[in-house]
Amino acid sequence: MKKRIKCDKNINKDVVLCETTNHRASNCTSKALLKDSISFSKRWKHIPFFRRDDYNGASEVCVIKINRNEYTRARRCLDGLESIYKDRLLLNII
Repeated sequence: MKKRIKCDKNINKDVVLCETTNHRASNCTSKALLKDSISFSKRWKHIPFFRRDDYNGASEVCVIKINRNEYTRARRCLDGLESIYKDRLLLNII
């Protein structure tokens, strides 16, 4: 009789870590996460013309997602960023 493989309940449970419209802030965040070996996905999302006032006229927003299990490590990693870049990130709290 074969045993059934049990999966962690947080597989494919990605959460949004942060959003930014600044390219340098997104690159700095990516480098910091890679330095600490935290897996993430980064996607640039187009903003419709009439919603650009919410993002100070930006046409794209960068959304960085991580696994729920890595959230606390990633937040500690982002605490070490320079204040110039950290101020430009919109951090999500779960």
